[in-house]
Amino acid sequence: MSVKTLFSTTAFLAAAATSAYGETEIQWWHAMGGANGERVNKIAEDFNATQDAYKVVPVYKGNYTETMTAAIAAFRAKEHPQIVQVFEVGTATMMAAKGAIYPVEKLMNDTGENFDGKAFLPAVVSYYQTPEGELLSMPFNSSTPVLWYNKDAIEAAGAKVPETWAEVKTTAQKLVDNGMDCGVSFGWQSWVMVENFSAWHDIALGSKENGFSGFDTEFTFNNDAVAARLDDIASMSEGNLFKYGGRRGDSLPMFTNGECGMWMNSSAYYGSIKSQAGFEFGQTMLPLDTSLAEAPQNSIIGGATLWVLGGHDDEEYKGTAKFLTYLSSAEVQAWWHQETGYVPITTAAYELSKEQGFYDNNPGTDTAIKQLSLNTPTPNSRGLRFGNFVQVRDVINEEMEAIWSGDKSASEALDAAVERGNDLLRRFERSAN
Repeated sequence: MSVKTLFSTTAFLAAAATSAYGETEIQWWHAMGGANGERVNKIAEDFNATQDAYKVVPVYKGNYTETMTAAIAAFRAKEHPQIVQVFEVGTATMMAAKGAIYPVEKLMNDTGENFDGKAFLPAVVSYYQTPEGELLSMPFNSSTPVLWYNKDAIEAAGAKVPETWAEVKTTAQKLVDNGMDCGVSFGWQSWVMVENFSAWHDIALGSKENGFSGFDTEFTFNNDAVAARLDDIASMSEGNLFKYGGRRGDSLPMFTNGECGMWMNSSAYYGSIKSQAGFEFGQTMLPLDTSLAEAPQNSIIGGATLWVLGGHDDEEYKGTAKFLTYLSSAEVQAWWHQETGYVPITTAAYELSKEQGFYDNNPGTDTAIKQLSLNTPTPNSRGLRFGNFVQVRDVINEEMEAIWSGDKSASEALDAAVERGNDLLRRFERSAN
């Protein structure tokens, strides 16, 4: 079924939904569970308390994939929300469904809300802009992977916080020699060890500027640089210098319980680590492979943005725009950033966090911002915009797990991932035309 069929372009006029008190209701479907779900509720409640014309109703719809799937189904049934949270790898799918989306920058201009695209961090908004620079969706929870480390364990082992991959191995060995069960692990492995490893070293993931300049792209991440790094990590399984702990955040307990001394995953785990770790911890930049580069380029974001869906009436869109203005304010974004570890999406929110002493009191919490802003992004490090990449990530995960289990070499696994991934790209290309 084509993207255009999934998101029918038939417009319809939806009557303004109202609450018992007469406010125009704005539905916000999201994928934030647990503590972050409570924070989402607080943002909505705080906005609702500022006025009585609109009521934002946040609705948890499951994980990122489930939330996007639910929105697609709801749009076809003409029962969709005004706002849906979609993770970054769903961007190409949303862009291809032009009749289904109301570009955020156009919405803000149409409703008369103050909007300045230059207020946002370039590394964040560039991922979600058209080639002409129009912002398609509102950045919300953006993050990037960092290297988390157990300060107490590293100090006890007489090791150093690593800056290079060679030092990761050395530090991992010292941690294990000092009694730790494992040296290093990571989560969201495609994002961390393929997508960000490539950007960090200014290596292309695919042709057509990683898909930004056209859907007729092909993957190229089955290169010698990525393969050598993954083979080396696989060799670290001997002696438990490396342990694999799952695809998403499954391996978090391996770090917070003191099993592994280092963990590479999203900066947005700050809140969870702070509440769960019984030791002093820190975060630092991703390690550099000095055989590939003399200095790092920049990391790329993960997380999600808020997309506005078409087919609602003017009053609902007016309320939606006012809420997005509130959501992106410096005060709200600084609070969200400090609570969660997600990146502040605007320069003003970053500056406010500095003024409030957050980084002085919590050293290292600006690591993600520094990584993203390290250098002007290149075509290799701007991000990615591949169709069907949700499914492609599953393919990459399967093939990487074959490396960790010893069933395939890195080259064999990456070649298979590229072949299978290119097939998914061609399917998307056909559906989008």
